[in-house]
Amino acid sequence: MKYRLLALISCSFIMLSTLKAQQKDLVKYVNTLQGTDSNFGLSYGNTYATTAMPFAMHTWAAQTGKNGDGWKYQYSADRIRGFQQAHQCSPWMGDYAVYSLMPEVGKLVVNQDSRASKFSHKNEMAKPHYYKVKFDNGIITEIAPTMRGVHLRFTYPKNEDAYLVLDGYIDKSEINIDPTKRQITGWVNNQRFVNNASTFRSYFVIQFDKPFEEFGIWENNKDEIFAGKTSGSGKGYGAYVKFKKGAVVQAKAASSYISYKQAWITFNRELGKDKKIEMTMEKGAKTWNDLLNRVLVEGGTEEQMKTFYSCLFRANLFSREFYELDANNEPYYYSPYDGKIHKGYMFTDNGFWDTFRSQFPLTNILHPTMQGRYMNALLDAQEQCGWLPSWSFPGETGGMIGNHSISLLTDAWAKGIRTFDPERAMKAYAHESMNKGPWGGSNGRAGWKEYWQLGFVTYPESMGSTSQTLEYAYDDFCGYQLAKMTGNEFYENIFAKQMYNYKNVFDSKTGFMRGRDKNGKWLEPFNPYEWGGPYCEANAWHYTWSVFHDVQGLINLFGSDEKFTTKMDSVFTVPNIIVPGTYGGVIHEMKEMQLANMGQYAHGNQPIQHMIFLYSYAGQPWKTQYWSRQIMDRLYNSTEKGFPGDEDQGGMSSWYVLNALGIYSVCPGTDEYVLGSPLFQKITITTEDNKKFVIEANNNSKENIYIQSVSLHGKPLEKNYIIYSDIVNGGILHFEMGNQPNKSRGISKQAVPFSLSNNKF
Repeated sequence: MKYRLLALISCSFIMLSTLKAQQKDLVKYVNTLQGTDSNFGLSYGNTYATTAMPFAMHTWAAQTGKNGDGWKYQYSADRIRGFQQAHQCSPWMGDYAVYSLMPEVGKLVVNQDSRASKFSHKNEMAKPHYYKVKFDNGIITEIAPTMRGVHLRFTYPKNEDAYLVLDGYIDKSEINIDPTKRQITGWVNNQRFVNNASTFRSYFVIQFDKPFEEFGIWENNKDEIFAGKTSGSGKGYGAYVKFKKGAVVQAKAASSYISYKQAWITFNRELGKDKKIEMTMEKGAKTWNDLLNRVLVEGGTEEQMKTFYSCLFRANLFSREFYELDANNEPYYYSPYDGKIHKGYMFTDNGFWDTFRSQFPLTNILHPTMQGRYMNALLDAQEQCGWLPSWSFPGETGGMIGNHSISLLTDAWAKGIRTFDPERAMKAYAHESMNKGPWGGSNGRAGWKEYWQLGFVTYPESMGSTSQTLEYAYDDFCGYQLAKMTGNEFYENIFAKQMYNYKNVFDSKTGFMRGRDKNGKWLEPFNPYEWGGPYCEANAWHYTWSVFHDVQGLINLFGSDEKFTTKMDSVFTVPNIIVPGTYGGVIHEMKEMQLANMGQYAHGNQPIQHMIFLYSYAGQPWKTQYWSRQIMDRLYNSTEKGFPGDEDQGGMSSWYVLNALGIYSVCPGTDEYVLGSPLFQKITITTEDNKKFVIEANNNSKENIYIQSVSLHGKPLEKNYIIYSDIVNGGILHFEMGNQPNKSRGISKQAVPFSLSNNKF
């Protein structure tokens, strides 16, 4: 019996070792500093040094910018003033629920500018599960995150006094110090978009493993210090503690939007057993490697591997979980929409104008269970504040344009994620489409009356009117599509006409989508290079292609495939000149278009990112293949200058990931992914239920970018797309690649992806 037991243990050990050996260490390829060399005038990503778990409620980041500065971490900076609990999805939006910790030596300094310490990137390590920096003064800070907490370690030099300063950031806060238990607890209120701001609090609890030699409270408006005081509250209140010289201090922290009690429940669940930071690091590395290994790429260069997995990391940060787990592991949450506590799931920190195009279509492949919960959360949010979210942070901001919650809901349903009541979704969307809410341009509809009565939004009554018309038409298609898929004739009939409204802003004489006034006249003078006015963060060259749901209808407006593709060709060949228009000056999106040096192709912003795939609707799929690889190779890398514009909550990263796989979702709300040109020789996608979808690209290389032939599950594929079930049910998508285009494949109208005008639905 003893020998059998030993043999069993030995066998189990071998099996575990084998399984561990099969999983590759992909975390090593991730650079979380990708895109951080950004500023107000020029973005290479507008990212920050994010240390976090996938979709975590809180992230942690080194802070180089002043409190409240959207550019919280800039690669060009040489001083750090704190380490933040962070949530930021865009520097233009700021952050919320922030507090920071900063170690220092010598004398106590609380002022955020004066306490900032110099560092060098050569003494910095930035990975998803672990951040480490050694300051020039010898202090070492280490960070290992959990879903709702963090494990930190501060190593102080031996011969100087050791302090740690907690900064309560830019709004109301409360601080409590318990020196006997070596604890600091408190809450912060800083936020911009909580619809019941007075009830919003982020409760935090921090446990230290070393005693305090001194302690006190301070406030960051006048930098006034109250030595020995153990509690305080007000605007910008914080705390400080002193440790013995040369101390190595571990701090574990967790936060809750519900209560101190819930913060301690989370603390014990996520960090209670982790005596050393290495234990938290190991769990974090495993979590990320488990996820990254679900998209295993092979046959690329070292730089391609770094870029791909750095992008895959960012694609899995948003949306953040805003729910918590009670003592019985049941989900519940504080609602940023009505200020009440609810049972169930909630998600936040996402602007759907940025992410409906690529981030959600990717997440539907990798995380359908989470997406199912998310769709119900959207409808719960609508009931709690009266409007579907468009940009949540953490409540509704109304940012950007369009009503793209319906895109998310319809896309989920089309792909078999059917966890929500479609009648409830349609009713919510109908209200959204026929009313204007109190927050921003995309909370309800700016110009909704004109859109319904005239078939277009008028200018100058509504800024971005042409862009709004185009995006409303697509959203109305999604409303129509969801109604048709679920047999709801009432809502199907409501949106059946409006989804064609894109035609009302197309000027056949110029070949551009243009603005119109309330009398229906085209706006004059017209310059397709001019930004703003009837266009949102773009010009006519960019928005003319925004007909995701009816590309064939757009082709028909141009007159033929040839005229359509010739116009697309010209996007890349016309001058990359800038006419600022109503913006009054050059904004960063304009600069980024010029730097890309691809004519008027402005990949640094969302409106034109799908355009290259439209060649596959018009008989020239090889041009899709060419430009997909050109954009990946020329505009993306793994460095601090890694993106050609705002990364936008995983939107741009997801574009890269999907394109590297050789697919892209041109029309979310359908189940199709249009073929591009896969970047790697082999890609293995492992689904949530452990099925394998393998993408093979034989003879793939930097030169061999063109598809010669395709087979799906061993059968020839002439179509220029695959469907969602092809991926999630598992199988093999096989490409033969070459250095010259195959101009006889994928050119028939039977090969093209979905368009309303082809009556394929």
